[in-house]
Amino acid sequence: MTQAIQKTLRDSAAMRWTALLLLALAMFCSYIFMDILSPIKDLMLSERQWDSTAFGTMQGSEVFLNVFAFFLIFAGIILDKMGVRFTMVLSTITMLVGAIVKWYAVSDGFQGSGLEQWFTDNLNYIPLFDELGVSPFYEGMPASAKFAACGFMIFGCGCEMAGITVSRGIVKWFKGREMALAMGSEMALARLGVATCMIFSPYFARLGDQVSVSRSVAFGVVLMCIAVIMSVVYFFMDRKLDTQTGEAEEKDDPFRIKDLGQILTSKGFWLVALLCVLYYSAIFPFQKYAVNMLQCNLTLTKPEDGSFWAGSSVTIVQYLIMLVVAAAGFASNFQKNKTRQYTLLGISIAALITYCYMGYMRQSAEAIFAVFPLLAVLITPILGGYVDHKGKAASMLVLGSLLLIGCHLTFAFILPLFKGAGVGGVIVAYVTILVLGASFSLVPASLWPSVPKLVEQKIIGSAYALIFWIQNIGLWLFPLLIGKVLDSTNPELVAQLDAAKESAKQAVDAGTMTLQQSQEQISAISEQIAVQYDYTAPLVMLASLGVAALLLGLALKVVDRKKGLGLELPNIKE
Repeated sequence: MTQAIQKTLRDSAAMRWTALLLLALAMFCSYIFMDILSPIKDLMLSERQWDSTAFGTMQGSEVFLNVFAFFLIFAGIILDKMGVRFTMVLSTITMLVGAIVKWYAVSDGFQGSGLEQWFTDNLNYIPLFDELGVSPFYEGMPASAKFAACGFMIFGCGCEMAGITVSRGIVKWFKGREMALAMGSEMALARLGVATCMIFSPYFARLGDQVSVSRSVAFGVVLMCIAVIMSVVYFFMDRKLDTQTGEAEEKDDPFRIKDLGQILTSKGFWLVALLCVLYYSAIFPFQKYAVNMLQCNLTLTKPEDGSFWAGSSVTIVQYLIMLVVAAAGFASNFQKNKTRQYTLLGISIAALITYCYMGYMRQSAEAIFAVFPLLAVLITPILGGYVDHKGKAASMLVLGSLLLIGCHLTFAFILPLFKGAGVGGVIVAYVTILVLGASFSLVPASLWPSVPKLVEQKIIGSAYALIFWIQNIGLWLFPLLIGKVLDSTNPELVAQLDAAKESAKQAVDAGTMTLQQSQEQISAISEQIAVQYDYTAPLVMLASLGVAALLLGLALKVVDRKKGLGLELPNIKE
């Protein structure tokens, strides 16, 4: 009997990591869609007339329902009541529905439709939310941005639900084993989605002779279909595990509201939660503007038409090289043979240098920023393994915050000094982006595996949900703030865009210009304005979040030492 219990799917390393792969692939697809419009912010201005405020408001809408309708809290309760597999399937289907709505919002079919007119005439004033200054819409917001925001809200409900579900699923399959390594590996693979988005979103938008932002979003919708398939396969795998072990956590130990008291009275929990919201608010909102920030701070010259660097095939080649960087670097962490390990590491580094060279030759801001997750893919498993065997999770949180501060200040004050120096600016950008990626590895690899040390097993889902809810407040607020700060600190650009729109409107009214000609004129002016923003103020704001996270990380080390939370202790007791 004992022998039969031991031989479960969870006891097989291959099956454990297969389950992890299914969860990670679903998150990989969701990460791509999450930032699908980020590398084409300039096109959203020229093609759909989304200024920085509209862009930021739409991007922040992803987590609106999670924050203000408390959907994440309900998601945690659903997870604790219904279990991992049901919640995983539900979350991916929800993401797919939201993705389809967002795709239609930016498609040509929406333009000029009755639905566009309805969104133009409505949702300009939301009682109470407008008074509080937290409305996801505003008067004058483009109709396509409003409708896209609605779809993004739905997507965000599913995405954040999936996030807490994946964390709970990894705890279920890996507790007492290589849990931090598993979480770090899942995050490393999922974050390849960021790089994939940066490479392929502009590729699909500019594919062919005509620019179409809807093609980029359609690419994301297809990937969300794949995410649903991954979650269904995981459903059957997880059900088989429960059949073998006899586990039925949601029935044997049901969730009770009063259990939340244990979470809310934990000082360690609050420090981790606040550190999480500060740190992630300085990363995820930044990703949505990073490509445009590079476009504004680097001197990029478009390659000569007809050359290899200006063609579409270079995108595929560069992405394949990126996969070599990620695969070889990731695999090197699991080699016991030193020769094989260093060979794979060498291949990864050589491929990374090749990728960076290609990014420079393409003179592409999106290709340059796509290196962001690559160093994370390489070192996250290392850091996860270190936390499993050596501990020091709280110390890693402090180090990650320090790197975060340095990177944002470099973007704010040092990178602009290299504008005009083509090679120098690109090198500074690459190094800073890679270090930021390393910082992004330090915090999650140490933060998420620490949560099970702070609360009981039966309410882990609710604990993750609360942390994600608090984190979502920042993810809603800061994309909106960055957009508003950009417009308020670049008033001359806003004035130019408003003047262009007014001039075109007057020309159409006077009959000296057709509506199509006016739109083309606005698009041409918007295209020039989109790469002239001064990003200093938003970057300083993000750096200040890093300072606050650093102070909380130091406080967490003190609390851990006094209360013996075990955050500095290894996960695997040898």
